[in-house]
Formats: sequence, structure tokens, C-alpha cells
Amino acid sequence: MANRIKVEQKESAPLAGRPWTRHYDPGVPAAIAYPEVTLHAMLDDAAESHPNATATIFFNRKRTYRSISDAAWRFANGLRRLGVKKGDRVALVLPNTPQFLIAFYGALRAGAVVVPCNPRYTAPELAHQLSDSGAAVVVVLSRLYPLVKAARAGTGVEHVIVTNIKEEMPPVLRLLFTVAREKKDGHRQPFAGDPGAVAFKDVLRAPIDPFDGGTRPDDLALLQYTGGTTGVSKGAMLSHRALVANTLQCRAWFTNLRDGQGTALAIMPFFHVYGLTVVMSLAVQSASALVLEPQLDLERLLRDVQRHRPEVFCGAPIIYNAMNNSPLATKYDLRSIEACVSGSAPLLSETHRRFVELTGAKLVEGYGLTEAAPVTHCNPLFGEGKQKIGTIGVPFPDVEARIVDLDSGTKDVGPGESGELILRGPQLMDGYYNRPDETALSLRDGWLYTGDIASLDDDGYFAIVDRKKEMIIVSGFKVYPREVEEALVTHPAVIDAAAIGIPHPIKGEEVKAFVVLRPGMSATADDLRAHSAKMLAPFKRPHEIEFRESLPKTHIGKTLRKQLAQEESTRRSTAVPA
Repeated sequence: MANRIKVEQKESAPLAGRPWTRHYDPGVPAAIAYPEVTLHAMLDDAAESHPNATATIFFNRKRTYRSISDAAWRFANGLRRLGVKKGDRVALVLPNTPQFLIAFYGALRAGAVVVPCNPRYTAPELAHQLSDSGAAVVVVLSRLYPLVKAARAGTGVEHVIVTNIKEEMPPVLRLLFTVAREKKDGHRQPFAGDPGAVAFKDVLRAPIDPFDGGTRPDDLALLQYTGGTTGVSKGAMLSHRALVANTLQCRAWFTNLRDGQGTALAIMPFFHVYGLTVVMSLAVQSASALVLEPQLDLERLLRDVQRHRPEVFCGAPIIYNAMNNSPLATKYDLRSIEACVSGSAPLLSETHRRFVELTGAKLVEGYGLTEAAPVTHCNPLFGEGKQKIGTIGVPFPDVEARIVDLDSGTKDVGPGESGELILRGPQLMDGYYNRPDETALSLRDGWLYTGDIASLDDDGYFAIVDRKKEMIIVSGFKVYPREVEEALVTHPAVIDAAAIGIPHPIKGEEVKAFVVLRPGMSATADDLRAHSAKMLAPFKRPHEIEFRESLPKTHIGKTLRKQLAQEESTRRSTAVPA
């Protein structure tokens, strides 16, 4: 039986005449007819059309789409027993595990809005998201239960559903894990006596009985937190319609996928919208198997590629770099990989060359942002001579893209000229949750202003030139300078601070802080790193700290981070090698 929710070409394609559409791979339509369905209907479809197809592979344990779907229905009914109703927020603090899929689709089936959270956050960072989103339920890995327990104070969280990672392991490995690692690695957490805490496996005791949660395509599916130079992360409101659209756009691009037959490597975290759409949702739409990697363990990843033979491997430059530079990579057969899309950070040409040489795969760079669910551009995957290294490729089907001047934001600039990239398409967010002012700045007359400076060539290929916003991207994760600065100035000896990104050969960037101490007080760089560790996730903490007498500022007192970045760039370019 074929999937019902599939890519169908739309008869009317207003963008078909754009220069970029002629570079599409054969079979990629210029426009798609999007069905009036919810995102979780894709799991319904996969379970009905391919019930025995493998859905997840986790430490070599396989579960079928029927099995995952049944568990998701149990979870949906379990949420209803806890009082969850349409529109309630369910936060997930989970790595890539079968529990993530079960909780994600179960929550959507119950009519809830999912709030994916980074498991590496500190308690204050997580508390902000739980409070801002209004989360009523949190689903968390047992090892991370103390984090949620600390973060939920003062929020509206009523229930915490706790799952142990071993629950989805095969029996022998589960036993070994229980004996050798569970307690030592912090997975054995007492929570039974805590208010509102309940075991994931107990929630799954609910019946499978399907029901209509009342969700419709225009309803909110996801509050995906992102941010900018304002510092505090904000929730991008992504509807079912937007996420279905982007999933089908991705499916149209991956012309090598066959329903019920494919295998994808799931190393990009599902709590990141790139992993959620391009890896998880795309796999569910095509009833493909997901080889779940809960963290980047390079040897296990390489072993899983050889054992499970994935054709699709979506990742970030940091992952491809790690494989390129590992002596282990040549010991494993990686030639099953056919198609790779790199996102989250710029893909260097040398990284591309070495990975293609290593695997023989088609590796192309794409572009997206949370506010677009996320993908808007990509290089063609299979057409000979159609990839342009150093560009983000061409717009997806139904995506309209322009480069406009930086002053007015309304006038198109010419080919080769730089300006702000703006977008229009069916996958755009509805706005930022409870932030009308910031929504108005980003969404104007139906266009999403990305804040990225880009250029367009005569063939319709786009290239990112720079970031208009001053955010720092570490290993694909966004770091907001103000967050780092605010953490540093809470130290009693610090009077002022600024943060910028500095180049890193593997991570892309890492954080450097400039600090001004209070007169008569002292602190070392190690003191400040230890202080920031209490409030910032590891990837946000300053790697380098430079002490200064003062920081450059505008006449109204705004710190000139750009000037600091220019000074740093000059210093590095003129430094004499040791």
C-alpha cells in the first residue's frame, strides 16, 4: 500500500519561471499540492501503509511503525488521563530515542503543542522556556530529572514524566547497563515521591484507543525556541500546516527515497528543528527506518553506518569534520550513504571534498532557519554539475526568495550584490509567541526577514555573505551574546562584558568574552569560566576571556561588538605564528 500523504505536483506553479527551478533534479516539482492534514497524520499513514516497516533502530533494537504508533496512542491516552487537553504545552527534554518519537506524536495526537528543549541547558535556561511556553507537562530522561526538578520551580509545570534510557534497549544490553552503568552515570534517579512525577512506562499503560484530539492544520504544533541579539530565546510558532509543508518539500528534494524501504542516520538532535523536520519527520513521511544516535559517539556512529546501511545522512559540518579527521573512519564501510545535506553552519569546501572522498556520497549544503520550519534552500542532490560549492543552493519548491537593500528592506539588489535575504513560502512561522513587536520586525507583508546577508547569482543560486545579527553559532547551536554577557556580569567583580564569536576549525565558532572588572576587585579567567558554568550550557561558555579597561560603545551606551570582532580579526591576521 502506498503512502497517502505524498508529494503531488500542483498544476499551477507561479514560481516555475524563476531561474532556479531549471536546476532542480528530475522529478522535483516547482510547486506541490499540500494535503489538509496534521503533522501526526504522517505517523498514522506510515503505520497503516507500512505497519511492519522498521521505524527505529536503537542500540540494534528495532521497532516497527505499528509498534511506535501503538505506543504513541497509549501515550496520548495517558496524557488525557493526566488532564492534558487541546492547546496544552508538553515539553520534551530528551535525546534521540524511541521515547522522543512516542512522546512527540502522542502529544500531538492528544491535541497538545510540543516544546522541544535542549537537554544540555542549565536550570535557568530551561526554566525560561518552561515558563515562557506555559508548559504543563515535561517528559524527561531520568538522568536529566534533577535538571527539570530544579527548573520547574515557579513554572506552571504540573506533571513530569520520567523515562530511563534503558527502557528501549535490547534485553541483554539493558541488563548490562543496569549492572554496570545505570547508577554510576546518574540514570537511577528517585522521583516517586515528588509531586506530579510519574514513570513513562506507567503512562504507557493507557489503552491504544485512537481518538480525535480536535487538532486542525492551522493549529499550533510546535513552539520551537530560537533567538537573536535581544538575548532571551523566543518561541517560534510553527503550525501543523507549516511543518507538513516543509516535510513534503524535503521529500520532493530527496528523490532517492522509496516508501517503506529507506534508512536514515539520526544524529542531528530532534530537539533542533533541523533534526526534527529533515530527519525525523521526513523518515516518518516515507516510512523509513531511523538509526537513532542519542549523542555523538563517533565509533558507534561509524559502526551503525556499516551495520545498518543508511542511504540518507543529514548532519552538520562538525559531524562531517569529525568523521574526516578520525582514523577510525577508514576501518568501516561507509559507502551505503547516498545523500547528505549539511546545515546549521557553513560547509567549508575542504570538509566537503574530504567527506565525499571518504564516503562517495552526494554532500550538499542547504539553508534554513527555525522561523521557516526550517529548510528554504538546498543545492540539487543528484544532478551532475548542478551543485555550487560555497552556496546554499536554490530555493525549495514554492519558496520565493529575494535579496533586498539593507536600508529600506524593500528594494531588490542586483545579481552579485549583497543585501538581506527575505523569504516567502508555505512553511513560515505564524510569529513569535507573545512577542508581537519582534514578530512585526521579522514578518513584514508576508515576507520573513532572515537577518542574514546574502547574494544571488545569475543562475538563481544564493550564497550567505555574513550574519546581520550578531549571534554566535557553535557546532550548529546558536549562542546569543547578551546571554553570555548577562551571565558574566552577575559575578560580583565584573562591571561590564561583551561576547563575540571567534573562528574554530571544528565547531565553526566558539565564544570569546571581553570583561571589565570593578575598580579594586579581581577575578581570573578561570574564576569567570566557573561562574558562567552555573548558568550557561557548555557550548555557550566563553572559551577565551580578555580583560579590558573599558569596552567601545556608541553615544547611547550600546556596546560595539562589531568593533571588538574587527579588532579580534585584525589581531589574529597579524599574529606571528609561534
